[in-house]
Amino acid sequence: MRTSPLTAAQAGLVNCETCGLLSQPASAAEPGYCPRCGMALEWRRPRSIQTTWALVTAAAICYIPANLLPVLGTTTLGSTEYDTIMGGVVFLYTTGSWPLALIVLIASVMVPLGKLVALSYLLITVQRGSIRSNRERTRLYRMVEIIGRWSMLDVFVDTFTVALVQLKPLMSIQPGPGVAFFAAVVVLTMIAASTFDPRLIWDAGVDKEFRNA
Repeated sequence: MRTSPLTAAQAGLVNCETCGLLSQPASAAEPGYCPRCGMALEWRRPRSIQTTWALVTAAAICYIPANLLPVLGTTTLGSTEYDTIMGGVVFLYTTGSWPLALIVLIASVMVPLGKLVALSYLLITVQRGSIRSNRERTRLYRMVEIIGRWSMLDVFVDTFTVALVQLKPLMSIQPGPGVAFFAAVVVLTMIAASTFDPRLIWDAGVDKEFRNA
């Protein structure tokens, strides 16, 4: 007995990922193009799991130097100090700016790590054919996509800070190598979220249901 609604693929239809229109594919091998927006139709994104895993792994590797290397170097009267992300958080907290420290901690440390964990969780559950919490996992994927659009905020803040605070010879700020790795983490996780096909979340449940029918 079926417990899940009929999917578009089971009905012989394919949905356009751009405009969402369900349409009849030209053939099983080559679905063709969307009649409304003209985009190429795909049953599923090709090599979605492999590509997403590669990007998530690369982002996880870049996450380590992004947090260990300095992101800003401040030169004051000939003395230069370098700060990592966590060093900046501790400095802000100890100087009484705990709300700003909390924002930096969430935006620069917890959010990138959370995106990596969320994408890894989605990939593992899809590969294991999990049929549990499909709606929650779909919401989690949407959240990762939405947050990813704002993840470059820290890089922009660093860039503007460097551009504005140049009071030579009294004070100057230079970006550290950690910024490049942090930007790489953000970009790689954004691309990883776009290469993951959320329809795979529902495919496993449908396949198991058909096998058990």
